[in-house]
Amino acid sequence: MSGESFGGPSMPDQHTTPRPAVVVGGASGIGAAVVAAQRAAGLEVVVWDVEGGPDVVCDISDPAQVDAAIGSTLTAVGVPGLVTVTAGVGHSAMLAEATPDDWDRVMGVNAKGVWLAMRGLAAPMAGTGAGSIVVVSSVSARIPDALMGLYCASKAALDMVVRTAAVEWAPGVRVNAVAPGVTDTPMLGPAPRHRGWLAGVAERTALGRLGTAGDIAEAILAVHSMGWVTGQVIDCDGGLSLHSPINPSGAAR
Repeated sequence: MSGESFGGPSMPDQHTTPRPAVVVGGASGIGAAVVAAQRAAGLEVVVWDVEGGPDVVCDISDPAQVDAAIGSTLTAVGVPGLVTVTAGVGHSAMLAEATPDDWDRVMGVNAKGVWLAMRGLAAPMAGTGAGSIVVVSSVSARIPDALMGLYCASKAALDMVVRTAAVEWAPGVRVNAVAPGVTDTPMLGPAPRHRGWLAGVAERTALGRLGTAGDIAEAILAVHSMGWVTGQVIDCDGGLSLHSPINPSGAAR
């Protein structure tokens, strides 16, 4: 690869016409918040998703669908300058009770699928000599959680894909991840937010609440704009991961 590292802002100015953006998983949750912010800033944004009325329908666990989505995107808008991958699935089961099919589904989306999308879009981006990719990981990549072993493993794998991609695709394409804590998005399902385990999560979070899609989108846009940052996984969890379960002083007050 050749060219300068990407250092331009994610927001357009009067002197340049920015290349379009792609948000994979952009029909809901964190992805939708990224799409809204980028469009408000004047960027042309192409939304990939498996449902929810996206511009491009794509199940990223299917290599053929990813290839088709890349082809239609390049035909429609050209090579993107910013790629955000927020697509992912959750999973809850003890490791001893999870099935091989569960493993394949979670890894197939959260690790393989994100890699397929990154890889496919990075190739044309590298040809321009400039681009930024930010994917959504999780603090669960490094904090083991009972009942979430497959999810934790998938995000840990993704973190290493990000770091390796940053080395392989430099200097033209920067690759980073943002790692949320517990965030109030549709992935949480119908669990009550103000009682039960989610209320406990909010209490253990230094900033005193669950994260929002807007909180994570803000971090994603910031990382896209940081021209001297690549291969990093940036926690965006309100301080949730600062809590020690064996802190002798007890829960934070």
